[in-house]
Amino acid sequence: MQTLPQTRDLVLVGGGHAHALVLLRWAMNPLAGARLTLIDPNPTAPYTGMLPGLIAGHYQRGDLEMDLVKLARHAGARLILGRATGIDPEAKTVTVPGRPPVAFDIASVDVGITSDLPALPGFAAHATAAKPLGAYAQRWEAFAASPPEAPRITVLGAGVGGIELALAMQHRLPSAQVTVLERETALPHLGQAARTYLLGLLAARGITLRERTDAQEVTADAVILSDGTRLPSDFTLGAAGSRPQDWLSATGLHLTEGYISVDPQLRSTSHPEIFAVGDCAHMVESPRPKAGVFAVRQAPILFHNLRAALSGTPLRAYQPQRDYLKLISLGGKEALADKWGLPLHGRAMWRLKDRIDQKFMRMFHALPAMKADPLPRHHALGLVEAIGEKPMCGGCGAKVGPDALRHALHGLAAQGTVELGAGDDAAVLQGGGARQVIATDHLRAFTEDPYLMAKIATVHALGDCWAMGAEPQAALVSLILPRQSEPLQERMLAEIMAGVAEGLRDAGASIAGGHTTPGAELTVGVTGTGLAGPKVLTKGGAAAGDALILTKPIGSGTILAAEMLKQAPGRTVAALWPYLTQPQGRAAAILSPHAKAMTDVTGFGLAGHLDEMLRASNLSADLDLAAVSLFEGAEDLAVAGVASTIMPANRAALLGRIAAPQIPRAALLFDPQTAGGLLAAVPETEVETLLTALTDSGYTAARIGTLRAPDQNPALRVR
Repeated sequence: MQTLPQTRDLVLVGGGHAHALVLLRWAMNPLAGARLTLIDPNPTAPYTGMLPGLIAGHYQRGDLEMDLVKLARHAGARLILGRATGIDPEAKTVTVPGRPPVAFDIASVDVGITSDLPALPGFAAHATAAKPLGAYAQRWEAFAASPPEAPRITVLGAGVGGIELALAMQHRLPSAQVTVLERETALPHLGQAARTYLLGLLAARGITLRERTDAQEVTADAVILSDGTRLPSDFTLGAAGSRPQDWLSATGLHLTEGYISVDPQLRSTSHPEIFAVGDCAHMVESPRPKAGVFAVRQAPILFHNLRAALSGTPLRAYQPQRDYLKLISLGGKEALADKWGLPLHGRAMWRLKDRIDQKFMRMFHALPAMKADPLPRHHALGLVEAIGEKPMCGGCGAKVGPDALRHALHGLAAQGTVELGAGDDAAVLQGGGARQVIATDHLRAFTEDPYLMAKIATVHALGDCWAMGAEPQAALVSLILPRQSEPLQERMLAEIMAGVAEGLRDAGASIAGGHTTPGAELTVGVTGTGLAGPKVLTKGGAAAGDALILTKPIGSGTILAAEMLKQAPGRTVAALWPYLTQPQGRAAAILSPHAKAMTDVTGFGLAGHLDEMLRASNLSADLDLAAVSLFEGAEDLAVAGVASTIMPANRAALLGRIAAPQIPRAALLFDPQTAGGLLAAVPETEVETLLTALTDSGYTAARIGTLRAPDQNPALRVR
């Protein structure tokens, strides 16, 4: 099948409701030749309509979260986990701190609004903004789990959102004294009958409403009012209306009161290649209040117009409705409906609201499973077995199995000035009285973000140098790029080389050159050299009684395999990235002076690489399974039956060599690791000192076992 080249970049800035719906539609009907990117600081995005229910305790947080990691995988999009802080409409780039600018041909902005109050003294230090709601939900859960004896709660702002949240918090903590402050008039956008009902409900619930009252300062335990009154407050929430994101003011886009001005086609009125939707946009010809219903209704038009802008076809106009049904939570499982001035309230309205909300969220919680491409009707024997039951993993999950590699390299001998140990991590070069190590590695991409992939591949490749106690010097970069237009190739290359350069710079090394070729998919390879000191560490040389130290958790192969299948929670994936980009140089410097043998844990898994050390040192080992750190979520995925494609080969290679319990946690010992930690054999007397130094340097290090004299198989016993 022909692979079509990518020719245009579409960048979605923000994971708001409209963009989430665009991703769903894109998955069903992608535009050939377009590369889709989503930028958001969080791996999940909340559905704001269910926030009061979460605060009241009716929902769990996962009930109202759209998993952007799964959604991006579903849509074939790359997800950049970072906060956009600027757009340059002339250069057509988005600024995301900590990485190169993200280029676009067409962009869309859906970053919502904020309800923080930066001008209010003490707010940032002592209060919580209702939007964005991630931090609010987390802080509220902590507060509600262990509240003071008679909690005092203050809500700044008496719009519909502030009143809903006041009722929700009071329902969750019935003993709380809740006060709502409003500098003007409460509930200004509701019909008179609905407003009257809500004001009466506040009084009936014992919630104090103080209108035309302004806060002057927030302290750790109080809100100071404009008349000098000190209002005690244990939890202060900012819900005083909405305001635009501050960074929009520096973009050069035409703004209306800080919001991006858009035309009926949802394009910026000053820069038509940039679209904006949701609360961050102002519809110039048909202004409407900030409400999620408009973002949801904008999504189909936005999807059509983005495709049209990328393909040169006509756009459509969005025509917002004049009025809409407002379903307002009342704390308990009751709601108030307001439309056309006819308020209805009670449990029936709650059931209606809950049904609407749950139906919306099911679209994101029930993403269809990936389907394998059908095989031709006529095919050679063994093709089904070779393909397997699931997509091939990326990273070290795509390695050749240990037995196949061992047999292929059997009998390979070094010549001249090269020392090639039996299965050592790198070759040693002799010359001019100095010794260098040289090693190479490449990874099939498992993330659509080339910058992130390049950083991970660099850390992964340098692991061989660090494992032998060498200091990285220089590297050659080998790349296979997917077919793209020349502008997109330049953009991808710039991101990749920035990622490699950053990884090398952190290690004290630099790029010496490389080679690039087009291919079916992105593959990043790095060949690195390192300067060896007087002591070159190998897998051999350990002694009975030595302790085993591991500097990173394991389980990355299982998480990455699950992410490809849209089974890994977004938070689990996001928590993995910092570990995979964590250099091991400092860990190597701490361990090298004391270690007797060392290796890095990569494609053959912890058990496989430990077995290589045992073979080279002619030893056996006892491994403490409980002491082995696991990446967040890895064991749960293993329990669910998720495994990397190379795991069976890793397990088969150790038949007869390992005795381990048949449990999911033990299965992760065979899990291939990408950019894994260092495994070192150190004297027993040095363990505590080394672990302290590693922990102080930011490593999740642990003593995981002890080496012992060789005895009959199994050589590795896991308890």
